[in-house]
Amino acid sequence: MTTNKSSVIVELYDLTLTERKDDRFGRVVTSKSLSIDDLIARAVSRRTDLNATTLRASMEILQDVAIEEIANGASVKFGLAYFNLGVSGVFIGDNAKWDSSQHSLWVKAMPTVELREAVANCTVDVRGMAAVGIALNSLVDVTSGEENSRLTPGGGINLTGTKIKIDGDSPEVGIRLVNQSTQESIVIPRTSILVNDPSKLTFITPQDIPAGDYKLSITTQYSASHKTTKEVRVYVHDYILSVTR
Repeated sequence: MTTNKSSVIVELYDLTLTERKDDRFGRVVTSKSLSIDDLIARAVSRRTDLNATTLRASMEILQDVAIEEIANGASVKFGLAYFNLGVSGVFIGDNAKWDSSQHSLWVKAMPTVELREAVANCTVDVRGMAAVGIALNSLVDVTSGEENSRLTPGGGINLTGTKIKIDGDSPEVGIRLVNQSTQESIVIPRTSILVNDPSKLTFITPQDIPAGDYKLSITTQYSASHKTTKEVRVYVHDYILSVTR
């Protein structure tokens, strides 16, 4: 395990949920986005006796075994977390049956002690208010009621945040869902945005969205001064959003 001292940068955003006008919340600035190929390349650079092809094959085999065991009810420690299944939905009566329209399984993940200790020992540099000023506080899937985790095809999504109103004439302006495997971007049509306020957005997820993991981004030229900004501002939500069918 690396012994290098870790550090992160935190930027501040307006906290609109309280009465105090000087309340802020912090968000860690994402320093980079790494794929499994990036991690393998880093590992090989540290250990020249390791082979990238073998590492990837081993990772894929272990991943397949872990998925199979978790899906059969096992509690599995894999990588940086412990995984096991949870159940959503209410059962009526002692002899209630499974109803897929009311119940669902979800994956619980608990970071390992090594990861928790590494994060606890980070040094933090708070560098003041974020220049962009856009921030999402929460994303709620209306159909399931889940927060920051799911998108239901054809269902409503409620977003709350700061300066998130979709505004401006740039072709880049809008809400996008980016598939994390293919990097294909799905643009939410303006006609599917039901509420478009500075602190709240509501939109309908496309009915035909493919299954997969997505990240949501907001691009806008909104300004509190009622005059749109010259440059677009982009905010990418931190959470991975799952679409299942």
